[in-house]
Amino acid sequence: MATPLEQHNLEIQDNLRSWEGKPLLRRIYSDFYTRIVARIDRSLDGRILEIGSGIGNLKSQVPEALSSDLFPNPWLDLVCDGYELPFKDNSLSHIILFDVFHHLEAPVAFLKEARRALQSKGRVIIFDPCISLASCPVYGLLHHEPIGWRTKINFEPGFPPPRDYYAAQGNATRLFFRNQFPDWHRDWRVTHAEAMAAFSYLFSGGFSKPAMYPAFAYPLLKGVDKLLSVAPRLFAARCLVTMEVAPTSV
Repeated sequence: MATPLEQHNLEIQDNLRSWEGKPLLRRIYSDFYTRIVARIDRSLDGRILEIGSGIGNLKSQVPEALSSDLFPNPWLDLVCDGYELPFKDNSLSHIILFDVFHHLEAPVAFLKEARRALQSKGRVIIFDPCISLASCPVYGLLHHEPIGWRTKINFEPGFPPPRDYYAAQGNATRLFFRNQFPDWHRDWRVTHAEAMAAFSYLFSGGFSKPAMYPAFAYPLLKGVDKLLSVAPRLFAARCLVTMEVAPTSV
């Protein structure tokens, strides 16, 4: 039987096949990446690192980004763990986490390591699930990862190995939008936090389910998402967060 981490790598291989066979999914993700690119500060020196790159699609819009994951794959630039980054102090300009933040069992330990590797004005950009009244049943019933709405979050500044597979899809919502733990990121400042509807994504079936609408209807669904995003507690399904090291901690 495969371990959870080995199973995760098998899912990456399945995701690659879905990506190649679903033009609608590629179009949706292209728009997600456009949102991420808008949060990148091109005036900063240093490399851009994506942690947990999966099948490495961010390079379609940020070709200079370094793609990484816990497992070696031919499309990745390096294998690394977000808690132990193989980079010198102050050498990175951005760290991007696309659908990775909810896999961080100890987010404060990660941010401590990120702060070490980032330059003084460097950024952590997070794109993750967002749990709302509408998206909760979708993520809870149709996705294999738990929402973890009441799961205890590890706020320790260190997180030594061994580290097991972890997932709690609701963590970004709890930490950035529900203010359940107001001081957890006191060494950082959140410069952007946006929760958005994403029915165009949910109804696309993602990587594992068949699409519930034809590709030509995507602009219509995207327009509906824009309208519903004015009520994120009701309709949000995705969030985009940008963090910078707080000036007092530099």
